[in-house]
Amino acid sequence: MVVGEAPYRAGTVNRILVLSLSGIGDTLMATPMLHELRLQYPSAALDVLVLWGGAVEVLRGNPHVREVIRHDFLKAGKVSSVARCLELRGRRYDLSINTHTQGRRGYRLIARLIGARVRLSHEYENQSWMDRLLVTQSLPQDYSLHVMENNARLLGVLGLSPRLLSPGYEVFLSEEEQRWAVGWLENRKLLGRPWLGIHTGSGGTKNLALRRWPVGHYAQLLQEWRRRWPSIPVVLFGAQEERALHEQLRQAGAEFVEAECPGLREAMALVAHAQGFLSVDTVFMHIAAAMGVPRQWVIETPTLNRPVHPRRDDWTLIPNPSIAGRHLDFYRYDGRPIAGTADELVGMMSSVSVESVLSFLEPWTAGIRTGNSQ
Repeated sequence: MVVGEAPYRAGTVNRILVLSLSGIGDTLMATPMLHELRLQYPSAALDVLVLWGGAVEVLRGNPHVREVIRHDFLKAGKVSSVARCLELRGRRYDLSINTHTQGRRGYRLIARLIGARVRLSHEYENQSWMDRLLVTQSLPQDYSLHVMENNARLLGVLGLSPRLLSPGYEVFLSEEEQRWAVGWLENRKLLGRPWLGIHTGSGGTKNLALRRWPVGHYAQLLQEWRRRWPSIPVVLFGAQEERALHEQLRQAGAEFVEAECPGLREAMALVAHAQGFLSVDTVFMHIAAAMGVPRQWVIETPTLNRPVHPRRDDWTLIPNPSIAGRHLDFYRYDGRPIAGTADELVGMMSSVSVESVLSFLEPWTAGIRTGNSQ
């Protein structure tokens, strides 16, 4: 059910602001919505407000966006954040859209302070009468649909029908960034060779770090990988916060190549050359899907709800016996952390054994040895 005012018709929209504040992966999943808005409103000024520096990197070069505006609402003081919102209010946006999965009420408060005439959002479990004062129209989220589909459904609130036939991730890398990746691989004699990419991280807000597959498990995996398949290199990806994890792996005797990328865009260009990619549900899971890595495996976590599955048909879930499909018992898009104590969540992720992960990757390695890795 849509609440609020009647649909705001397309012909009067000149300035649009998309709020994509909840995460870098969420911003990547919002890129088809930006393309859709450009198709629907070809002459409108389309800006995007983000919180994370990585979200800026995801949107760099996007031809559908006029300006990417970054403000770190988590670290900036309240006075600074209100002042930033009021500055954006002066731009007099006609339409603002809070993309899925921005469940925290604070995101809707930001939209209200900016004050576009029409403010769209989804309805979440924490919805109350207050939210009807913050947004003008809303639509219940649907946990059975992907984020991209939840975003596209907002078009109906505006009386519009989607024009993109097959919405998917959109990344626009420069030739320089792609050349950097080729040069990096050439210098390490990896260009043209099959190699496995791994992201060991898991996000750092709330208690999301607890959904990480244990470092000790990664150490055992890499040691066993080296013993079984020494001809297939492993490249570890991550930002600065993952460097400490990589050091722990080195101290445990694990062998790997570290992707020392200048920034996220170079990392994306490098991931495009991987033949396989392993992670939990992080931004790198979405990057691997966006870059079309031939084989992708995702270790099941309590936050891997259907809306944030990789947007592709041929990825592989490595099941977690402690979750058994009960993701919504642990995590919803209502601003709260993962349900459970730290010990419970660590135990949950520890229940995915090293041998089970290797068993899912083994057919791929066999295909490489026989020349049929697809």
